[in-house]
Amino acid sequence: MPELPEVETVRMGLAPVLENHRLVKVETRRAGLRVPFPKDFAGRLTGRRVGRLRRRAKYLLAELDRGETLVIHLGMSGRMAVYAAGKQRKLGQYVYDTASFAAGSGKHDHVVIETDAPARIVFTDHRRFGLMTLIDTATIDQDKLFKGLGIEPLSREFDAAWLAGVLAGKKTPIKSALLDQRVIAGLGNIYVCEALYRAHISPKRLAGKVRPEAVTALADAIKAVLKDAIAAGGSSLRDYKKADGNLGNFQHHFTVYGREGEPCPGCGTTVKRIVQAGRSTFWCPKCQK
Repeated sequence: MPELPEVETVRMGLAPVLENHRLVKVETRRAGLRVPFPKDFAGRLTGRRVGRLRRRAKYLLAELDRGETLVIHLGMSGRMAVYAAGKQRKLGQYVYDTASFAAGSGKHDHVVIETDAPARIVFTDHRRFGLMTLIDTATIDQDKLFKGLGIEPLSREFDAAWLAGVLAGKKTPIKSALLDQRVIAGLGNIYVCEALYRAHISPKRLAGKVRPEAVTALADAIKAVLKDAIAAGGSSLRDYKKADGNLGNFQHHFTVYGREGEPCPGCGTTVKRIVQAGRSTFWCPKCQK
């Protein structure tokens, strides 16, 4: 599943063709994804103007005129691709796919949105675990999708003092505590493994037993690894691509994730894999205590 850096990268790629643009045509090719689309979904979107496009956890939120927000979740395999008119069309810093406007007719292309940029946005999802819906903007924080979500790890409020407070007394492993979306929103398995390695903390250590100086290192590591991943365009392991059709490349910079049996880049010790709460954890037993 795309994690925070991948969703943020998609947001950045969509922004030039969505923010302050009108949705001139919207088509749905099926009744829904993991849940049905709202009634008259395409009709309610057509003609609307998008204001701000933002991210909350692993969701994209396009704030529309008339007080509604289009909420998008990529699910396990969802992808949003932008096709812009004209050869090698460049909008801002992004050069988008240049296929013809016949793009969007594939078997798994479920939603097609045309904007007055002009551009065509195609939502493709062969497993159909994604989501698109409309929510009243004024009450979005109380909606079941967002109520109870934790802090944004790239926000100003997220720091060592905040992290120390939520970890205090917790008897779960630090890896599991960091993956709890009610604590920190958007963090996933890849970046928790990488942050724990950077902070030299064992994923097996109980959250409440992480030393104060290590908590400080961990808070810094979480922010740093997320920013590095966004700068690299995210990690392309299976289905994920950026909105311009290119692969992310942070997977080429993993220090431990997916590197079981390989030498630790810091000390040469063999990277180990264990399973915690059904998820693979990769770590260096020597560097992480």
